[in-house]
Amino acid sequence: MGSWLLLQLADAAFPTGGFAHSAGLEAAAQLGEIDGAAGLRAFAEEALWQAGFTGLPFVRASHEAPGRVGEHDALCHACLSSHVQSRASRTQGRAFVATTARVFPLPEIAALDEQVRGRRLRGHLGPLQGAALRALGVGVEDAQRLYLHQALRGVGSAAVRLGLSGPHEAQRLQHALGPLAERVLSTCGELPLSAVAQPAPLLDLFGSLHDRLYARLFQS
Repeated sequence: MGSWLLLQLADAAFPTGGFAHSAGLEAAAQLGEIDGAAGLRAFAEEALWQAGFTGLPFVRASHEAPGRVGEHDALCHACLSSHVQSRASRTQGRAFVATTARVFPLPEIAALDEQVRGRRLRGHLGPLQGAALRALGVGVEDAQRLYLHQALRGVGSAAVRLGLSGPHEAQRLQHALGPLAERVLSTCGELPLSAVAQPAPLLDLFGSLHDRLYARLFQS
């Protein structure tokens, strides 16, 4: 059951809104910061570390203490200084909870969805995903691995739609960065909330400039 559930949650057909965001890749490309395949790989590596340090502690915290998801959500909001990054996190978090509430009729997830709809939660992805996956019986390490997978897959998908990579090249990149994703999980998976950080400030800067782009394909 657990393996089938994880496959369903990781499937691109599970509508969580992640493909509407590029994690700053679109802005970086327009600013001339992505130099071929090597530049794309460097960006994806930094995006993984960014997801590890800014997201995994919140996934763990709300998975271990779902009753405190409101505190974690507020702290996550304070930690995301970029308005674009914050908006993307909230958009994806709300979409994830709304979808899981419709697909899996569990009272814990319905309560999360109700709090988000009632604006009692801002709805950031990390805290909400941790709490929702706890309710679904997904272990904390699998929940964090799913979070990293979605971050890496999102960069690859954005690269294809921006013409920075072909579909096969994007899949090769995702496979090649599997060991790095595991290292990020090992390094960041047990970090406390006091250790939340943004190790790739340029990615944060690129993302902040997204709204100023003349033409945009993605929301962030």
